[in-house]
Amino acid sequence: MSQTDELSPEEIAEAAGSDKTPLKLDVKVEVKSACERHVTVTVSEEDINRYFQKQFDDLMPEASVPGFRKGRAPRKLVEKRYRETVGDQVKGSLLLDSITQVTDDQEFSAISEPDFDFEAIKIPDSGALTYEFDIEVRPEFEMPTWKGLELKRYSDEVPAAVVEQYRAKYFGGDTVMVPVEDGVKAGDQVAATFTVSVDGKQVAKIEDQTVNVVDTLSFPEGDLTDFAKTVAGAKAGETREFTVKLSAELENADLADKEASVVVSILDVKRPEVVQAEDEEAAAPPENADDLIKSVVQRQISYHSNRFIRDQINELLTESANWELPPGLLKRQFRRELERAVLELRSSGFDQAQIKAYENTLRQNVMGRTRTLLQEHFILERIAEEEKIEDTAEDYDREVAAIAAQQGDSPRRVRAHLERRGQMDSLRNHIIERKVLELIQSAATITEVPFEFPPSTEGIDQSLVGQEAAGEDIPEARYDGRPTDGKESETK
Repeated sequence: MSQTDELSPEEIAEAAGSDKTPLKLDVKVEVKSACERHVTVTVSEEDINRYFQKQFDDLMPEASVPGFRKGRAPRKLVEKRYRETVGDQVKGSLLLDSITQVTDDQEFSAISEPDFDFEAIKIPDSGALTYEFDIEVRPEFEMPTWKGLELKRYSDEVPAAVVEQYRAKYFGGDTVMVPVEDGVKAGDQVAATFTVSVDGKQVAKIEDQTVNVVDTLSFPEGDLTDFAKTVAGAKAGETREFTVKLSAELENADLADKEASVVVSILDVKRPEVVQAEDEEAAAPPENADDLIKSVVQRQISYHSNRFIRDQINELLTESANWELPPGLLKRQFRRELERAVLELRSSGFDQAQIKAYENTLRQNVMGRTRTLLQEHFILERIAEEEKIEDTAEDYDREVAAIAAQQGDSPRRVRAHLERRGQMDSLRNHIIERKVLELIQSAATITEVPFEFPPSTEGIDQSLVGQEAAGEDIPEARYDGRPTDGKESETK
């Protein structure tokens, strides 16, 4: 195996150096769908010979051939000895240059790397080189009207009752979970076994799962709604039954879009009990506790309000977006949307359980939800280009600082974490889309309506249908659940 066999096409081309003279290409483009093109490229024999000529010109002074001093061997011997190695270099250069020229010259705007088998492409001994590749492109569409929309948004007023609720939660003192004999109440914690059946056949059993008694338990495949209401009064040893509509997009077609019976067997019940602090004065809430609570709650209301407005904008902008999107693109975009949503949720002050619940909701309608979000993304991207909206260093600083404040970490460490996980591109999309949405709102007629807090929800990792758990799609946030004043805590 030659040394070049271990290099990628880009590395080969970079090592070889590319000839910038335009290639004489014959290009045929087949439209497979709104976002897919199949491209056939033919490179002339003249260009192939030109690239070989350049490579041997560069090689001659350094070529070693037995029986000759370095750089003194006849060119024909050098060409014969190094034909295979130089052929790999020429192929890498020709492919890189021709693909670059094709994507620059064609009307489509590529959104992915070309999909082709580098090893399968061979340079012929004579004649032209023909190869093919598939590529995903941004769809062409007629821009919808985005100025003058009529929208609604939530009032950011924080009710006094909510402040009291959060005050008790965050500053009510340290608590321990204590076993109780009486029936379940909202706010308790239970250990339970979840037995799931579809069409009378058991498909999964989640044993000894500890959950908080909240309004909704969100699983990747569906939600147990009215959970707190249904299990209220249940004692250890008792059961409660739920009916859950499974996602229509499950990989298992036999279970998709069906109703599942979920029997919850209560194993034990625990209730939070306040522990008396040794130093009551030190444990007392800070004087600005209410201000801190209002700051956190207002950020969450702001998130819900932005989400509410965005859903309205999404519906209005994408109602005529009937272009087809390839499944592979949707699957990749799901991950990007999840990363973007997590960044937005964290900067808005939500904790890990709330973020996990959002992930489960997104998973339950992966294709449908991601399809509209991707259509919206293409539209917002066009608006950003036409209105010359760009990201700035200050935008990144502000977003990173918000995430750091929510996690109780330093901006430097948060930025390093995002860069290490390759999430800065998701952050850029979030920044650009936020700016475009702000522009749309500035040109809209907006009516303010009261905000109603959504039901309390807890996201569960376990699968309702026995599939592997979702894994570590959402990195754990270091978050203690208390409102933060935004001061960074540097960990050396």
